[in-house]
Amino acid sequence: MGRRKKRSVFNVDGVMDFFNNVMMEKPYLPLLIPLVLMLWALEKWIFSLSNWVPLVLAVWVTVQHRNHQHQMAVEDLNKKWKRFALSSSAKTPLEHCEWLNKLLIEIWSNYINPKLSLRFQSIVEKRLKRNKSRLIEKLELLEFSLGSSPPWLGLQGTRWSTFGDQQVMRLGFDWDTTDISIMLLAKVAKPFFGTAKIVINSLRIKGDLLLMPILDGKAILYSFISTPEVRITVAFGSGGSQSLPATELPGVSSWLDKLLTDTLAKTMVEPHRQCFSLSTVDLRKKAVGGIVYVTVISGNKLSRSSLKGSPSRRQPSSGVDCLQEHSDDKDLQTFVEVELGELTRRTNVRPGSSPQWDSTFNMILHDNTGIVRFHLFEHTPGRMMCDYLASCEIKMRYNTDDSTTFWAIGPDLSVIARHSEFCGKAVEMVLPFEGVNIGELAVKLVIKEWQFSDGSLSFNNLRVSSQPSLNGSSNFLPRTGRRIIVTVVEGKDLITKDKSGKCNPYVKLQYGKVLQKTKTAHSFNPVWNQRFEFDEIGDGEYLKIKCYTEEVFGDDSIGSAHISLEGLVEGSPRNLWIPLEKVNSGELRIQIEAVRIDDYEGSRGSSYSGNGWIELVLIEAKDLIAADLRGTSDPYVRVQYGNLKRRTKVMYKTLNPKWHQTLEFPDNGSSLELHVKDHNAVLPTSSIGDCVVEYQRLPPNQMADKWIPLQGVKRGEIHIQVTRKVPELEKKPSVDPDTSLTKAHQISSQMKQMMIKLQSLIDDGNLEGISTPLSELEALQDMQEEYMVQLETEQMLLLNKIKELGQEMLNSSPSLSRNSFGS
Repeated sequence: MGRRKKRSVFNVDGVMDFFNNVMMEKPYLPLLIPLVLMLWALEKWIFSLSNWVPLVLAVWVTVQHRNHQHQMAVEDLNKKWKRFALSSSAKTPLEHCEWLNKLLIEIWSNYINPKLSLRFQSIVEKRLKRNKSRLIEKLELLEFSLGSSPPWLGLQGTRWSTFGDQQVMRLGFDWDTTDISIMLLAKVAKPFFGTAKIVINSLRIKGDLLLMPILDGKAILYSFISTPEVRITVAFGSGGSQSLPATELPGVSSWLDKLLTDTLAKTMVEPHRQCFSLSTVDLRKKAVGGIVYVTVISGNKLSRSSLKGSPSRRQPSSGVDCLQEHSDDKDLQTFVEVELGELTRRTNVRPGSSPQWDSTFNMILHDNTGIVRFHLFEHTPGRMMCDYLASCEIKMRYNTDDSTTFWAIGPDLSVIARHSEFCGKAVEMVLPFEGVNIGELAVKLVIKEWQFSDGSLSFNNLRVSSQPSLNGSSNFLPRTGRRIIVTVVEGKDLITKDKSGKCNPYVKLQYGKVLQKTKTAHSFNPVWNQRFEFDEIGDGEYLKIKCYTEEVFGDDSIGSAHISLEGLVEGSPRNLWIPLEKVNSGELRIQIEAVRIDDYEGSRGSSYSGNGWIELVLIEAKDLIAADLRGTSDPYVRVQYGNLKRRTKVMYKTLNPKWHQTLEFPDNGSSLELHVKDHNAVLPTSSIGDCVVEYQRLPPNQMADKWIPLQGVKRGEIHIQVTRKVPELEKKPSVDPDTSLTKAHQISSQMKQMMIKLQSLIDDGNLEGISTPLSELEALQDMQEEYMVQLETEQMLLLNKIKELGQEMLNSSPSLSRNSFGS
């Protein structure tokens, strides 16, 4: 499918516009072209004088095309300027801003500078990672401060004007500072190697700002009228962690200039506008992500002729042509592609100039802001490529009072703004397509949930916090000393690239440098229910998810996603449907839970007292890869448990070996790793897969039977049985209710979240989707009843134990026995 700005290199419409323009401006051209062709034919086939004709013709066409492009750019700029000038009228006289700059100086150092430095630091880090120079392999931001010198606003004064029905303030912006302090540590790429410090010690940004109050003064949109003047001065440090001398790296200064200029042009230059909320309440919450439902409702006034070309570039047509175009619009078949970050979804194809799509998509935000883009495409039956027609977009932003602001560009660069006071409130907007004078798109957006850094959620005007803070402050625990438990539950609507129409999906998880893989399913709606564990990593590391389908000649990717694990709280598992990116359909259901390692280790009982051991039975393996040229392998397993190493016997010439060997290790909590090797008598052994056996959370003296997929290879599984042997507990019943109580609380939290999900489905009128959460709720209720029975049993055991202890005390003390008998 054709994407925006990825159309054919040879643009027929553009060539026709060029020749039509040349014919209008050069009326003598119809006479000149035959004359030139006659001279060319004369000198080519009758007598050869020189090759001047092709050369002159090429130069002339180049000059005409350059003039045409220049004229189009001038017309476009004049049109924008006239539209701005004609629709703007002075409303107030020029006002000077000495008071504003004095106020800015007073509050800059203690209030504005720390906030802006913290906010821009995260933005700069993301932009630097995505747009590195070829000379630099890795960048690390060591220091970021905007300094004590604020920008100057409105040195030539400010002026209010009207822009359609919108009030606009225009003022100058001039920031020329040498007090800025930004330091980067760059790892230089080959062939130089080493590290170098890059210091940005001065900054100049100069331009004209537009401020637009919206939503009755609840927010302000701001942007530059045109791309501002940008200048950055760069110095190169020495010493410390730097290995290269303090010499200037070529191209770094121009790269940073271009990076800042492009960032401003794409985000803050008309018609791109940023939003600043003037909330009266600050809940002190940092939103780190959210879930938004996007509904593409319908289109209106869609016309093939108006969408494929700008009005200034189309020639006037006759009435017959207009009737022909109108009749052609009845055959127009279009669909809309919705884009949010790396995530894309598309509607079905609908005919006519007013198509009805009514398609809703579940989409994920990875920040407190986002841009939803809508791309309109024309579908032509029988053609593989689709023609891009037009685009529009909506921006959204979380506000500190728990509301959400949506804004977009309206007709003639006006503003369309909406405000959602709480999650779950639908916002409908009718957007004009950019760059055309006809065509509208009706959409609806619903923020279903905002997720905060402390683990709480904002859902349907009800703040759900899984663990209320005891002292009123944030209950977000440090991102160290915890374990992340990820369960890949199921998938739905997965795609396939196999011509036979089959889908054999599996999922790879990556967190830091640790890779895990699920087993392979055989369905478009697979169910895995596989659990994986990772040690938590700081620095905002994402959980990366990649979904593949097994094919004969190599596995194909059928989507990917990434999840922010910031804000996870112990005892509060998250259950998410994650839409897959870079594909048109497909979602994965993921359950994520954070567990403190101390509690995690403690929940395993007294296994680390030195009296217990791990019993591992290596049974068999299947579907191993062939490591030998004859298409077989000689597999054996090397087991590593802490510093201890064991190995099985070698099974020769097989891809499905059976070992049936039992190994034992003292239980000290070490990692249990299995490395499947191919035995070679002369050459070094080669790896045919490895895996980690998770045994720590197993109940004592209960055997777990597992098929574990091998990592680092395309296929292969190993069948094992593992048991945590604890001799003391074989004769004594467990009377410790902590594990059961913790599990009961977790079930209660899951039931609460399921009730919220059920209420959301009822509010949305989605009666078909109610059956799944109802069945899950019934299963949770059954589990809760089982644990309540277990708690009652443990209570009885405790009471019996207390009675036994009391009887022993009476029997051991004769005085107590006589007093008891006498009474």
